[in-house]
Parts: sequence; C-alpha cells; structure tokens
Amino acid sequence: MKPSFSSRDRIEKLKTMESEEYDVFVIGGGITGAGVALDSATRGMNTALVDMQDFAAGTSSRSTKLVHGGLRYLKQFEIKMVAEVGKERAIVYENGPHVTTPEWMLLPIYKGGTFGRFSTSIGLWVYDFLAGVKRSERRKMLSGDETLEKEPTLKKEGLKGGGYYVEYRTDDARLTIEVIKKGVEHGVNALNYVKVEDFIYDEKGRAVGVILKDQLGSGTYEVRAKKIINAAGPWVDTLRDRDKSKQGKTLHLTKGIHLVFDRERFPLQQAIYFDTPDGRMVFAIPRDGKTYVGTTDTTYDSDITTPRMTYEDREYVLNAIDFMFPDLKITAEDVESSWAGLRPLIHEEGKDPSEISRKDEIFISDSGLITIAGGKLTGYRKMAASIVNLVSEQLSEEGFGTYPGCKTKHLPISGGDVGGSTNFQAFKKEKAEQGVRLGLDENLAKILVQRYGSNIDHVYDIYTSLEDEGSMPKYLQAILQYSIDTEMASKPIDFFIRRTGALFFDIEWVYKWRRPVIERMAVQLGWTNEEKQRYEAELQEHLTHSTTPLDLAGEVTAI
Repeated sequence: MKPSFSSRDRIEKLKTMESEEYDVFVIGGGITGAGVALDSATRGMNTALVDMQDFAAGTSSRSTKLVHGGLRYLKQFEIKMVAEVGKERAIVYENGPHVTTPEWMLLPIYKGGTFGRFSTSIGLWVYDFLAGVKRSERRKMLSGDETLEKEPTLKKEGLKGGGYYVEYRTDDARLTIEVIKKGVEHGVNALNYVKVEDFIYDEKGRAVGVILKDQLGSGTYEVRAKKIINAAGPWVDTLRDRDKSKQGKTLHLTKGIHLVFDRERFPLQQAIYFDTPDGRMVFAIPRDGKTYVGTTDTTYDSDITTPRMTYEDREYVLNAIDFMFPDLKITAEDVESSWAGLRPLIHEEGKDPSEISRKDEIFISDSGLITIAGGKLTGYRKMAASIVNLVSEQLSEEGFGTYPGCKTKHLPISGGDVGGSTNFQAFKKEKAEQGVRLGLDENLAKILVQRYGSNIDHVYDIYTSLEDEGSMPKYLQAILQYSIDTEMASKPIDFFIRRTGALFFDIEWVYKWRRPVIERMAVQLGWTNEEKQRYEAELQEHLTHSTTPLDLAGEVTAI
C-alpha cells in the first residue's frame, strides 16, 4: 500500500512524526528540501519533511521557470558552476520530461549591445562544451534576417544577428511537488503548513529534535531526529538565529518579478534572452497561450512571506519590453498577472545583486544543525547529493550504520515513468487520445497529460468514477480530487497556484471557478464557515497582489 500524501491525513501524519525518531528531518519543502528528502529516503534513511507554508510556496514557485545552465555565469568566469548545472539540466529533464521541456532560446545581438557576434558565438560554444550539450541541441548563429524570422516582434534597429541555443523550461512548483511525491513513495513523511517553532537539545547542546506547530490546527508536536537539515531557503538565517548559530556568512535576499500577458496582445513565438539598457539580461518566454517577461534583481529586506511587485518593478520590466519590442506598445493595462520571488544568495560584500554568486554552501553549527543555502533550481539534485553524503558520513562515524551512495541520477520523479524523454511525445499522444475517448476535449487532454505525466492514469480513474454535475466540469472535479488526495492541497491557493499554475497563467479561469472549488474543498476537508471565509479572503489577496503593485510608500497603486 502506498504511503498517504493526502491533506485529509494531516493529524495522523503528525502523530506518526511524534512517535518516531528520524534519521533525517528536513526543514523546508522547496526544491532543495524536496531533493534532500528524496535522496536520503532512497538511501534507506528514515526521513521526514515539513514546510511552514505549502510546498514550493516560496522561491520554488516564483522563479523564471527555467532549468537553465546559467549562460550569464560565463561572464563571471563561474566555469565549474556552468559545467555542473549545464550537465544537470539533462538529468532533470530525463527524470521528469512531463515537467521539463527543451526550449530554443534566441539571444539577439545588437550594435553596441552587451553581447557581440564573435563573443556570443564563442560563449555559446564554450557553454555547449561545458554543459555536454547533445549534438541536436548545440548552438547556431543566425543572421539579422534569420533572427527576425524567428521573432518578428524584435526591435529591428541595429540588429546584427542572434545566437540560438537550447534551455529547458519547467513548471518549478510542479517539479518540486513531483520530487516530494517520489520521496513519499520511498517513505518520506512530508507535511505542509507545519512550522518549526524551536529546536530540542540534549545535555551536550546537540540539536536532537524540533518542536512543531500545525499552522492549520492548534496542535504542537515534538519530533526527534538524528540529523536536522535546514533547507528553508529565504528563512535559513531565521532558523540559524533560533539555533544561535547565525555567524560568519549570511543570506543576501534579492527579489525578482515577472509579468504575464496574453499571447494575442504580446504575440511572442520564440523564447528570447535579451539585454536591457542598463546592461542586465531579461527573459521573454511563451507558455500556454501567454507570454511572461522577467526578471528584476533588487536587494530585498521586507516581509519574506509575501514579496510584492512594486510600481517601480513593473515599470522596469515594461521599459525593458518597450526597449526590445517597441512596435507592440505594451502598457500596464496589458498585464494579466505577475509574481514576485526571492533569491536566497550568500552575502558578498560590495557586490551588486546580479553579480552575487549563485553557488550553494553548507554550514554546520556547533549544535549539529546542517544548513544549506544559495544554489540554483537546476542544481537541486547535486546539492541534495552533497548534503546527504555528508549526513551519511556523520551517521556512519556516530555508529548508526552505513548507507549507499546517491541513487537519484537515473530515478524518474513522480509522473516521470514515461519511457524516458525520447518516448514522452508518443506517451503524450497515446494518453491524450485515451482522454478524448473518455470525453475530454483534445487540447485539455494534452494539457493534463503534460501536467501529470504517468500519473494521468490516476487522474483518469478519478474522472471516470465521477458523475456529471452542474457546479463544475467533471475534469475540474477530478484534478481537484487528485490534488487533495495525492498532492496534499490544503487550501485554495495551493490548488490555484502550485498544483495548476492557473493564478499566474490563466487568471480568468481562477475567477470563474474559485467559488465552486472553495465549496468543494470545504466539504472534502471539513472546514468551518470561518475557515472557508479565511481561505477565500486569502485567495482574493493573492489575486489582488498578482495584478496590483505597491508603490514605494507601501500603498496600493491601481493599474
């Protein structure tokens, strides 16, 4: 019988946590914590994971949504990082082709721009070499006419040509959740909305457990663990503070925002990586009938839980769009949605935010708390392997047995059992045709197969078991049921942001179905009227934040 990952079983899972001593306890359910939990569990370590918000609610649902090798790090001579994460892209893709897709990226070259034709050609060649890019995806250099053929909306003045190379687009939140689900298959006890209130220490001052607070209920729980890993992203220093071990290097938080437009208004047909007038680089990427553009990179020192787009952030991105796509005349009124996210970087004195290294580092406190900070989404699996190698050595030295090496390199994540990346398109075609036979629209069936991968059979099973009813379409009932039963969706924002991405990429769909979804979740999860109203207000707040920037004074500024 598969372990439960249902939001109905929260209390039972918390009681189980309290009754066991874990080999590894992971704090943080973003991509780094998810990777650590999966790695440790597959090596045979008894593992638990909690996040005080939803899984991926922080940085791991608010990135540029690219598993990319970091071309710009070549300019900073971060050769080792480019080589490592470049090779890692292909592994992430192979293990989860349903959540990661190769995307040809166009880097336009302009007279007087950051990139010259010769330096771009050499840079992309080095990039291909370091990243071990397969022959079919190696860079090409284009003429000005060829560049405009790829993307006619580009600025024509001063265009000299373009570099054409492959990056990998991902759904960052779904990638994170699929990694956690795979961990749960291997025995990880994972819970969202559970906060670490404090650490438990033995008489020698060693951290031997945590005190947990259920954020959705009122319970407090004490959980014991041999090793505690702080993978809390922007919150790692908060936990180091609590452990009285915040010394030496600290976090430097920077904020990035992205704007979303309808493709009819911003008809981008090709992903673009372009330089701005101030010498930064910005992405414009087509996705699911939308175009999204970002990101900014500014130092951040406000509320970590709810980073917001400011008026200045929005203007910066709009000006960048106007600079590169002047004929489109994009304005603030065209913005359909947005998101803001934080990068937890390691502080480097005197460096501009965009120049700070994205390298990851491990800190071990006197209490034994192990903290991992920095790093990139692309490198999550390698980061996890390095920290679990350390834990394995420590457990062995302390007489708790020996464990094998990393097993995740060729391990498909949840939904990734599709016969590998080369077979995914055939898998998608076959399963979409099955969906049509079940009564789904063809385009919708393709979207669902792409989202759920090999888990689509479970979604189809739910779909066929349901009755048609007036309040919401049967497919929506099915994916909501699946999210609650197998992905621990506990609130409306979990479903509309992390499980479907709809609040960012189909905001009208959220407005259309939010009340039926809330009503159904209330029945399924036994909410009181007060809880239902609170969660509805929370969803409305996120909807407002996605379209309405803050000005510098912190006041809401209408679009």
